[in-house]
Amino acid sequence: MNSQTSSFKKIILYGLLIILSLIILLPFFWMMSSSLKTSQDVFSVPMHWLPEQVNWKNFSDIWTKIPLLLFFKNSFKLAIIITLLQVLTSSFAAYPFAKMKFPGRDFIFLCYVATIAVPWQVYMIPQFILIRKMHLADTHLSLILMQAFTAFGVFLIRQAYLGIPTELSEAARIDGLSEFGIYQKIMLPLSKPAIATLVIFSFVNVWNDYMGPMIYLNSNELKTIQLGLRMFITQYSADYNLIMAAALISLIPVGSLFLSMQRFFIEGVATSGLKG
Repeated sequence: MNSQTSSFKKIILYGLLIILSLIILLPFFWMMSSSLKTSQDVFSVPMHWLPEQVNWKNFSDIWTKIPLLLFFKNSFKLAIIITLLQVLTSSFAAYPFAKMKFPGRDFIFLCYVATIAVPWQVYMIPQFILIRKMHLADTHLSLILMQAFTAFGVFLIRQAYLGIPTELSEAARIDGLSEFGIYQKIMLPLSKPAIATLVIFSFVNVWNDYMGPMIYLNSNELKTIQLGLRMFITQYSADYNLIMAAALISLIPVGSLFLSMQRFFIEGVATSGLKG
């Protein structure tokens, strides 16, 4: 009886999860369907979930309406550079917080992590004034410098470092390995799930960032994909089929990155909070 009851509960649970998943995926499915329709059929009454006539031409037209390829290149440039810098700085800063002892270590770490709770809108204006006085406004370098460090990344990777036995680093020190060598040869290889998690978070945040590029970038040749989509919506607000096609194309890099690192991401999320 207990086995049958447990199986019945699992069936109900899985059924509810499947229904919730389908509800969550409905907007995405509608976006995919709309990207293959003509402009007149997107809001047709009654609504058709599947296009009556597949219009693949939408995916070729979006590249000629605005310089979408240029916006993609700019977003890739910023996302890759900032992600690499965040992984490097976070993993390097997390090492002393996790495996080295120095006066005030925990207090400094607490103050550093506490900055996560400060909304960006609080220091947005002083930051802009600083960047303008440095003559970096309307450059990609301004966005790169502002996002090269992340307190969340330090916290995430520090948690992964705490899960690595201290005996490994102590044995390496006895064998004559330097602190940098311990970081490079022991900590980094054993914290791949956390690093993969940070890569996904950093890349997605930079790729989807709208406010930062909107404030600091004015030239069309420097704009990112999010600004490009906004420009597309402004110029072709009636062509929802083209808008949906452009939005769908913009999701491909993020989706591909997540699928390629899904195993590490799930493992990193599951283990990052075990040590405190």
